Amino acid sequence: MRIDGIEIFHVALPLVRPMVTPLGQWERLETVLVALESQGVVGWGEASPGNAPVWGPDWAGSVYRCLADWITPALVGQSFDRGAELQEHLVRLQGNRYAKAAVDCAWWDLEARLQGKPLHQVLGGQTDRLPLGISFDKMPDIELLLEAIRRAFEAGYSRVELKFRPGWEVSMVHMVRQEFPTEQIHIDVEGDLRLSHMEMLCRLDDFMLAMIEQPLPPYDLVGHAMIQDTIRTPICLAESITCPEEAEIALELKSGRYINLEPGRVGGLTPALQIHDACAEAHVGCRLGAMPQTAIGAAIGLALGTKPNFTYPADFFPPEDLLADDLAEPIRLERSPEGHLLAVLSDQPGIGRQPDRQKLQSWTVHYSRLPS
Repeated sequence: MRIDGIEIFHVALPLVRPMVTPLGQWERLETVLVALESQGVVGWGEASPGNAPVWGPDWAGSVYRCLADWITPALVGQSFDRGAELQEHLVRLQGNRYAKAAVDCAWWDLEARLQGKPLHQVLGGQTDRLPLGISFDKMPDIELLLEAIRRAFEAGYSRVELKFRPGWEVSMVHMVRQEFPTEQIHIDVEGDLRLSHMEMLCRLDDFMLAMIEQPLPPYDLVGHAMIQDTIRTPICLAESITCPEEAEIALELKSGRYINLEPGRVGGLTPALQIHDACAEAHVGCRLGAMPQTAIGAAIGLALGTKPNFTYPADFFPPEDLLADDLAEPIRLERSPEGHLLAVLSDQPGIGRQPDRQKLQSWTVHYSRLPS
């Protein structure tokens, strides 16, 4: 496949409500879309690490600059028959995994469109419907949280994630579990604990959580292994896993029983597939992570989530709660006979959708194209 042209769009989309982050309040969500063209066909990718380096070292502005200054000039006119060849071409660029992910995901969407097949089939997925989960952060009081969780389960979400914040810790989990004694619930610590909190982590075994996500800082794979060896509750690694090599070390150390796989964090679908297969061989489950993003990025992630080792409901941001104006057709949802909310993947080639060009033009703050 020869890359004939690349377009890059740095967009700022209005949010339904402001997003509160450690670096302030965001009124818009910044994200980056990439269009790869070959033989008159266009494939789409998205990188959405956030407006600022809050959730990691990348942000939308840095992704756009890396794509425009370094990645795009290196790819136009080149031919890649496999995703691994594309990744090898970018290996000289250090870090910048979200920028690499944007072009890698676009390559896979383009490949699927050229084959005339849905992306999830080209990736080796075994279903076209995925159960979904939803996340809740700290709220002004526990009653608001309990009501939000109740509405989520009534809407059909299969599980709930709770952010584990200072002052919003074990007592919050205790009250949630009392109210919902049998529902599937896990907590996300985002690396805020240390081995000195082992007593607290042991207490969490009492609440029959599906998992504890990222209890320690990302670099501490040995510490995670020590915790997993001590407690019954499965540990899920997220920020610790940014490439296949880190996943191999974590699997060797037995640092957890789940890995949260988000295509942007690991550099695209190609490395995500490697990590998925390594986890399957080691009998470690995967769960699909997601960032706030448009329907383009959501469709790409959900296609990955159809692989057989994704054994836990996927992360999902309800469209009505995130963007006031999305760029593409929203993910189709339906209820299973058991009442569970499912994401239904398109049966059209690729991800089965593309951005509305008029909306894309309206919300784009920076644009680049090669050849110009």
